[in-house]
Amino acid sequence: MAIQSAGGTHPGGGRDPLLGNKIAGATLGALLLAMGLNIFSGIIYTPKKPAVPGYDLPAPEAGASAGGASDQQAQAEPLPVRLANADPAKGQAAAKKCQACHAFEKGGPNKIGPNLYGTIGHPKAGHAGFNYSAAMKGKGGEWTFEDMDAFLANPKGFVPGTIMAFAGISNPKERADVIRYLQTLADNPVPLPAAEAAPAAQPAAAPGPSQTQQQPTPPTPGQRAEPAPAPLQATPQPAEPQTQPGAQQQPAPTRPADPAQATPPQTEPKPQ
Repeated sequence: MAIQSAGGTHPGGGRDPLLGNKIAGATLGALLLAMGLNIFSGIIYTPKKPAVPGYDLPAPEAGASAGGASDQQAQAEPLPVRLANADPAKGQAAAKKCQACHAFEKGGPNKIGPNLYGTIGHPKAGHAGFNYSAAMKGKGGEWTFEDMDAFLANPKGFVPGTIMAFAGISNPKERADVIRYLQTLADNPVPLPAAEAAPAAQPAAAPGPSQTQQQPTPPTPGQRAEPAPAPLQATPQPAEPQTQPGAQQQPAPTRPADPAQATPPQTEPKPQ
């Protein structure tokens, strides 16, 4: 038989009088646990505020700045100078990006692009068995070093309408290496263009009229030579005595008169 009570039953079959307190305590405990975890995680993962708001930009690397200066210097150098300093081995390594579309060996097949063996000095759009674009066929002429340099720098700019999907090589030194490598791919390689010699030093400017001494004119036969005018010399001025400020100037000492040179006084004659 269950015992009834005003607050509910007890375990014997009635209602538990502390059921509401247990639910409230569990809810409060869960909230306290969540708040504690929030405070604890905030302490651990709190970001450190910088003294000055903002972010520091990374400084440029020394190698990158040196490489940029080298590229600018190579851009300023003419093509013959770059070809003279180019390395075919580096050009072969740089040309590996083109092996998917071109073959480089003698007698190699045509791929998406024509075989590049013997290109330098060969007519444009002249490789047998390859269907060139109308723009390349209309370009005409032979592949000179200058044309190859311009084409590798900007293919669509050099041959407008070309179907070759290649952005080009912006680095002048790398282009020179690739061209130097292509120059070696031939039975009779085309000679490299001669690099121009450095300009000779300008002669020193002649001194002006004020800096040259006037030379005497040689006399003509029968004419008496006139002596050259003597150079003018500055006359030295006597140095003035320096007096300090506030000091009184002493009178110059007078020289006593010589009694031998003194004139005797004249006396009037007495009347006889």
